[in-house]
Amino acid sequence: MMMRGVWLVVGVALVACGGEAGSGKREAGSAAEATVSAAGSVQPSRQVAGSLPPNRMGRIPVLEYHVVGDSTRGEFIISRDKFQHDLQLLYDRGYRPITVAQLVDKDFRDVPAGMSPVVFTFDDASPEQFSYVEENGKLVIDPKTVVGMWVAFNQKHPDWKDRATFCMLPAAQAGHAFFGDGPKYRGQHREWRFPKLKWLAENGFELCNHTLWHAQLNKYPDNVVQEQIARGAMAIDSAVPGYKIRTFALPLGAWPKNRPLAWKGSWTDPKTGVTHTYVNETVLEVEGGPVPSPFDPKFDKTKLTRRIVSGMALEKTLDQLESSKTRFVWDGGGSK
Repeated sequence: MMMRGVWLVVGVALVACGGEAGSGKREAGSAAEATVSAAGSVQPSRQVAGSLPPNRMGRIPVLEYHVVGDSTRGEFIISRDKFQHDLQLLYDRGYRPITVAQLVDKDFRDVPAGMSPVVFTFDDASPEQFSYVEENGKLVIDPKTVVGMWVAFNQKHPDWKDRATFCMLPAAQAGHAFFGDGPKYRGQHREWRFPKLKWLAENGFELCNHTLWHAQLNKYPDNVVQEQIARGAMAIDSAVPGYKIRTFALPLGAWPKNRPLAWKGSWTDPKTGVTHTYVNETVLEVEGGPVPSPFDPKFDKTKLTRRIVSGMALEKTLDQLESSKTRFVWDGGGSK
């Protein structure tokens, strides 16, 4: 298994989806030693995190991020300070990350009793989410990217696991092609793309399909819809052979006219005559707020809403869950 401590040897314009610790892990994360500090005050939970009364029927926030950069611009580009603030805020208020697949499976093994799960999703596979830099002939994770900041946070807080869902675009423009496909995109190289996906998969993150190049599916006929989803899945399989894709994120939150195609379909390659099928267990929508508990009969694992994180949306969401007493709190029991 390629872990964080092993260095790697590698021999349609788009804005964003919504509108556009230990010594064994050091080397590939050694460039990710950015200081993590909350931007602004953190409002703690009314009770000490980890001592909250269990609530298996509460709601769970599924967060949607896009570009994390130098500054905040609009709804889909937030600053690194804001992202670091969000990590610290959630940690201090007793949240621990899980993937979409874990949520669907009722798998809360990474959430201590008395705490709550939170699902991070990252759309569009931008180089701001995951970049490498070369140091002394080795590739290390850029500390200014989402993955770099996540690694640094995990090194400070080992109970904050490598659990998030990255929704991939393999062939979109503006560098949204498996985290950058050319030097003009944060100095990335095409041959670095597949190792990034392998690193994510081997370190506990979930790979999610987001189509081939972010096509707004409600504008296209069924054959194009299926090609977009099938080829997105094929590209992920090329990087991580045999990887089981369970989650699909709708570009722009737009359902295809033939909705069932978001979950299941096929495309025949005209060059080879080979038919490629896909099956998605869960489809991610865009805005809609926290989802019901998977123990709640109202939970629909086939489609999940998310909360776009910008401005004070995260703080308001957490405050509302607590004030309404609808926050999911894990009891440490089993999945039944």
